[in-house]
Amino acid sequence: MLTDLTITEARDGLREKRFSAVDLTMAHLQAIEALNPRLNAFITVSHSQAVDQARAADAALAGGQARALTGIPLAIKDLFCTAGVKTTAGSKILAPFVPPYESTVTANLLRDGAIFLGKTNMDEFAMGSSNMTSAYGPVENPWKRRQDNTAVLVPGGSSGGSASAVAARLAMGATGTDTGGSIRQPASFCGLVGVKPTYGRCSRWGVVAFASSLDHPGPITRTVRDGAILLGSMAGHDPKDATSAAVAVPDYEAACARSLKGLRIGIPKEYRSDGMPAETEALWQQGIDWLRAAGADIVDVSLPHTKYGLPTYYIVAPAEASSNLARYDGVRFGSRRNGEDLRDLYERTRADGFGPEIRRRVLIGTYVLSAGYYDAYYLRAQKIRALILKDFTDAFTQVDALLTTTAPTAPFAQGENMDDPIKMYLNDLFTVPANLAGVPAISIPAGLDANGLPVGLQVIGRPFDEETVFAVSAAIENAASFTALPAIRAGH
Repeated sequence: MLTDLTITEARDGLREKRFSAVDLTMAHLQAIEALNPRLNAFITVSHSQAVDQARAADAALAGGQARALTGIPLAIKDLFCTAGVKTTAGSKILAPFVPPYESTVTANLLRDGAIFLGKTNMDEFAMGSSNMTSAYGPVENPWKRRQDNTAVLVPGGSSGGSASAVAARLAMGATGTDTGGSIRQPASFCGLVGVKPTYGRCSRWGVVAFASSLDHPGPITRTVRDGAILLGSMAGHDPKDATSAAVAVPDYEAACARSLKGLRIGIPKEYRSDGMPAETEALWQQGIDWLRAAGADIVDVSLPHTKYGLPTYYIVAPAEASSNLARYDGVRFGSRRNGEDLRDLYERTRADGFGPEIRRRVLIGTYVLSAGYYDAYYLRAQKIRALILKDFTDAFTQVDALLTTTAPTAPFAQGENMDDPIKMYLNDLFTVPANLAGVPAISIPAGLDANGLPVGLQVIGRPFDEETVFAVSAAIENAASFTALPAIRAGH
C-alpha cells in the first residue's frame, strides 16, 4: 500500500514514476477520512489544498524540477502558522485564527515540494504529555496492549496528533515541537523516530510560542533516514528569528551511513531511575550492547544536576508561558468575550478561552515571576539551568554522544495518571535536560514491553552535531530491526 511507504521509498517511487503525487496524496486523504473520526489526530484537513499541491508536484516531477520533498504528503502540528489555513494551537482562544503568513519551517517544507494534508491535534499551547488537554478532544494512540485491546492509549504529548497520524499511516511524516520532550516522548509512545535538533537549528518564527528559550521545532517520522531528510528541509538560518543560528545545514541523510568505529558513547548514571521498569532497563542495556557491537566505545559519565532538571523546567517553562500567553486578550486576534470594561473583557476572554492546564501553568509562571519570589524561584532556576548545560559540556569532552531511555514508561491509557499533575510531569523526566541545555536528541523505537507496546531509546549529542546523533541513531535502528506495527493503521 502507498500509505506504508517511507519518505525515502516514496521519493524514489515518485521519481521513477511508479505512482504519482496525486495517487500518494489521495491514498493518505482517504486514510484520514477513514480513521481520523476515531483517532482524532487532525483538527483541520486541507483536502483541496493538498490535491492542488499534489498536481503541482506531478507537474514539477514531469518537468524534471523535483526537489527534496516533491510530492511527499506531510502533517503539520497545529502550532505552526500556515497561510490561509486555521491555526488553533489546540485552544479555544485561537479557534477563529487564520494566519495571513507562513511559518519559516513550513515555508521551507513547501519550498522543497512537500504537500500539507492538514493540521494535527495537540495539547493546548503544547502544554501536556498525553494530548488530553486539547480543546478539540483527546487523540488516540493507534497501538493497543497485547492483553487488553479495549483500553484507549494516549499517544504522548504535546505532539500527539502528529505522532498518531504518522504511526497510523495517515501521513508520511509530520512536524512537531519539543519544549520538554514533546517530539521524543510521543515518538517513543507511538513506535516512531522523533528528532529534537539543537536550539536555533530550526526557526521559531511563525510557531505559536509556549516557552521561547525551550521550544524546538523538529520532525516525527517512521525511520531515522526520513527524519534526516525532513530536518534537512526544515533547518536553516532565519533573520526573522533572533535565536536562529547562522550555521550551515549539513547532509544529515549521508550522516546516517557513518561508521561508529572510534566513537565514544556515554551512559549517564543519573538516568537510571529507581522507578524504571525492569524491561526498560533491559532494553537500555541492549542498546549499549548494540552500539558496542557496532564499534563504539562505551563510557560511564555523570550529569550530576540531572535530578534538578524537572523542577527547573517547571519553573522556567511556566514563567515564559505566562509572559507569552499574555498576548491572548481578545483585542487583536482570536476569540473574544465582551465585558463591562477592558479588564472584564480580558478576564472573560481568558477564562473562557484557556483550559485548566493552561490556567495552572500561567498561575505558576506568574507566581515565580512576581516581585517577592523572582529571586527565590526563577533566578535560582536559571542558575541551575546553567549548571545542567555545564554537565553536558563537561560530558562531551569525554564522549561523542549519550545513550539513555526516552520515557520512564510505555504509553498509558486515557484516564490513567490524569488526576495527578505531578505524575504527568514525570513523563518528561529523561527528555527535559536536553531542552534546558539546548542540545540535539533523537528517540528511536528499540523494542516492545511485555504488553507489546513500543519503547524508545534516546541519543543526545553536542550542540549542532546532529550528524553524529543521526549516525548513532541509525546504528540502533539497524540493530533493533523494529518492524512491529500498531493495531490501527491505514488499510488494516
